[in-house]
Amino acid sequence: MKADPAGVLTGAHYLDGDFACGEGAMAAGCRFVAGYPITPSTEVVERIARRFPYMGGVFIQMEDELASMAAVVGASWTGTKSMTVTSGPGFSLMMENIGLAAMMETPCVVVNVQRGGPSTGLPTMTGQADMMQARWGSHGDYEIIALSPQSPQEAFDLTIQAFNLSELYRVPVLLMMDECVGHMTEKVVIPPAEQIEVVPRRLTSRPPEDYWPYRLNGQCIPEFARAGDGYRFHSTGLTHDERGYPVMSAACQDQCVRRLVSKIRDNADQIVRFEEEQTDGADVVVVTYGITARVARMGIELARKQGVKVGVLRLIVVWPFPERRVRELAGKIGAFVVPEINLGQMVLEVERCAAGKAATVPVPHAGGSVHDPRDICEAILRAAK
Repeated sequence: MKADPAGVLTGAHYLDGDFACGEGAMAAGCRFVAGYPITPSTEVVERIARRFPYMGGVFIQMEDELASMAAVVGASWTGTKSMTVTSGPGFSLMMENIGLAAMMETPCVVVNVQRGGPSTGLPTMTGQADMMQARWGSHGDYEIIALSPQSPQEAFDLTIQAFNLSELYRVPVLLMMDECVGHMTEKVVIPPAEQIEVVPRRLTSRPPEDYWPYRLNGQCIPEFARAGDGYRFHSTGLTHDERGYPVMSAACQDQCVRRLVSKIRDNADQIVRFEEEQTDGADVVVVTYGITARVARMGIELARKQGVKVGVLRLIVVWPFPERRVRELAGKIGAFVVPEINLGQMVLEVERCAAGKAATVPVPHAGGSVHDPRDICEAILRAAK
């Protein structure tokens, strides 16, 4: 369906990534946000809180990030598109309820504007060290989807995509922004509402007496019933059957958790998204994401001037990881170079998928600033030898 015009501020704007993310959420149909102010993500909810009254949305400042994530899960079960926003320490506090959302198959979006860590770290400075936490932060086996914008325009576009993916797969979707993109101000073009595709909540057509909340009905994603619409059902963080009732057995655990994982893994080819440039005939491919993708371009151009054939694989959807494409490239090139603002996270995924067919060269950075492009160029030159 098309976007609700009430949430779409059509036109060309000069916005930072945080504001653009807020506009993307409203354009996607988000009408409930719960959050707790934390640098450098606060501006997202500042924008939303200012504009929500004009479209019937509700923003609640909660007492902490645990409560924020719990409120988002509850609001989503009313059928409302819901979101929360945070940064490092708050992201850690949300992890238990992100796992609850995954187990209950609750569509929602979590925005993490990354900063330097660990602990309180560098509240006002950039980082990309929450990438593995995004995938593995809650306990147990589950799958999520995570996206990483490189610009304010993508912060707008990918927030809409995050909501659409959350509705399609009934899963928490994470937008892994970084402080540089969040506070970078650039031109953002917001199209008319009729040009924005949004995915509505897939509501059941079954009568209440014939509805089970986790019955598949021939699909991999169960149909949804809103709390308050006359349906009596049970949903829980415990291992459960199709009725939503707890069943404490290994057989039910296998069936329940295997489906939580397979609904994403089996559809990875439809979910994965990346940008590829000059990889045909390349000797080295730079794998990158977020603000580092933009910084790396200067290093790549410096290396190309020295005669190295360099390609780029920019991750847009980071989780699920584009395993198939990395494996294909590994058989054709000499090395991958992976710059990121952490001391080695996504580089481990590249190395795993390369499986020894191509070298993997990390370009780590502890955070607080972006890379010097010359360091990336030097890594490319080393990798090419």
